[in-house]
Amino acid sequence: MKGKPVVIGVAGGSGSGKTSVTRSIFERFSDKTILVIEQDYYYKDQSHLPFKERLNTNYDHPLAFDNDLLIEHLHNLLENKSIEKPVYDYSIHTRSKQVIPVEPKDVIILEGILVLEDPRLLDLMDIKVYVDTDADLRIIRRLTRDIKERGRTLDSVINQYLNEVRPSHLQFIEPTKRYADIIIPEGGQNQVAIDIIASKIENILSKKKLNEGEIS
Repeated sequence: MKGKPVVIGVAGGSGSGKTSVTRSIFERFSDKTILVIEQDYYYKDQSHLPFKERLNTNYDHPLAFDNDLLIEHLHNLLENKSIEKPVYDYSIHTRSKQVIPVEPKDVIILEGILVLEDPRLLDLMDIKVYVDTDADLRIIRRLTRDIKERGRTLDSVINQYLNEVRPSHLQFIEPTKRYADIIIPEGGQNQVAIDIIASKIENILSKKKLNEGEIS
């Protein structure tokens, strides 16, 4: 009998270093089967809305996410069933027709700004991580990313940060760190924290393997 996967939630503000932490954990378990589920693949489908209305979407608000679908997919993976992960197309501000087939793995990392906000997601996690990085570093990283990778202008990034990103971070994202088992300052640069998380994952995997042996 194959045991349930270990689920690690990695949350934090935009530009906090969640992806670096996720990558560091992923690399530590290259000898095991591991997958990453990105919450921002699960933005709600908006194809029923006119394009101009889609432009008003606040992507840092809890209501922007289709957590019902995300939770359904996590349950399927925990039951060792495959899923079709959605793809979000930012150029048209709605879900793409493309999907990504995903097979269940031993370790699942759920990464996103608000993965610790929904109690239903918290209930599925074995380890809850919050990446805590100063606001000045986060805005610099966001500016660099959005201008270089997404073709945004400096003014548009700053306006979005002041009107949507910062208020949503203070109201919805930062308060979720109270639910974290581990708070990591400075993201993926904190190797001590990564070591602690890796050790905890190994411990959980060992216990689950032992339990499987007892059941079989």
